[in-house]
Amino acid sequence: MFKKIFGFFGKKNINFNPDFNPEKVNKLLIMIENLIGTKPNRSFYFIKAFTHRSYLEKTNFHVKSNERLEFLGDAVLGKIVAEYLFRKYPNEKEGFLTKVRSSFVNKESLEEVGYHLHLDKYIFLNDKYLSNEKRKLGNIVADTVEAFIAAIYLDLGEAKVTDFINKYIIKYLVNNGFLEHDKNFKGQLLEYSHAHKLSPPQYSIVEQIGPQHNKIFKVRVKVGEKYFAEGVGHNKKAAEQQAAQKVLKELNSL
Repeated sequence: MFKKIFGFFGKKNINFNPDFNPEKVNKLLIMIENLIGTKPNRSFYFIKAFTHRSYLEKTNFHVKSNERLEFLGDAVLGKIVAEYLFRKYPNEKEGFLTKVRSSFVNKESLEEVGYHLHLDKYIFLNDKYLSNEKRKLGNIVADTVEAFIAAIYLDLGEAKVTDFINKYIIKYLVNNGFLEHDKNFKGQLLEYSHAHKLSPPQYSIVEQIGPQHNKIFKVRVKVGEKYFAEGVGHNKKAAEQQAAQKVLKELNSL
């Protein structure tokens, strides 16, 4: 059924100019091969997946933007995540499954995955598009993850894209506390401090690294005089959550 629904997307040929910026294209394809463990059969899907619409305004690059691939990738990701959750939580109701699924497919989570895989370095993008709006790049990275998923599906099939999603999205987000029902580590730490008569957690930014539109935040959390940890993330909230998670692991091991 899955192939019947999505199979028609791979039938149409794309008019692609292979002479455009061959060095950047070559780096992109090498990265993809290293990441997914095999060479793409139809590289134009992947080049299209990494082409933001703003790039087409300054070049004769004969390929459409990745917006249609985003649409397909979102559907593929949603299906595979839904099946994972259906099997993992056999006794949970629909509301729980829907809430947790949103943790895997929302923009914040996909942005985190994209930066973790360094996909932002390979996007064909008009830099002027980013001026005066630092959040735009994060959204573009998240959209590129979805388009990349679609390219893998169209070129290499359902099994390969399932492996990719399980390894680089589901496993990564689970290990880094992005599950909706379990990711509010700041709230958990606050509750713990109240219950154990500790002073409330105090968060402070230790360092900010990188350009304005793509900063990395390092945040420290301190609980009382004894317990503290540092977390990093592409926004302050993610860094605080990671720091809180680290302190909770230490406190719960006592």
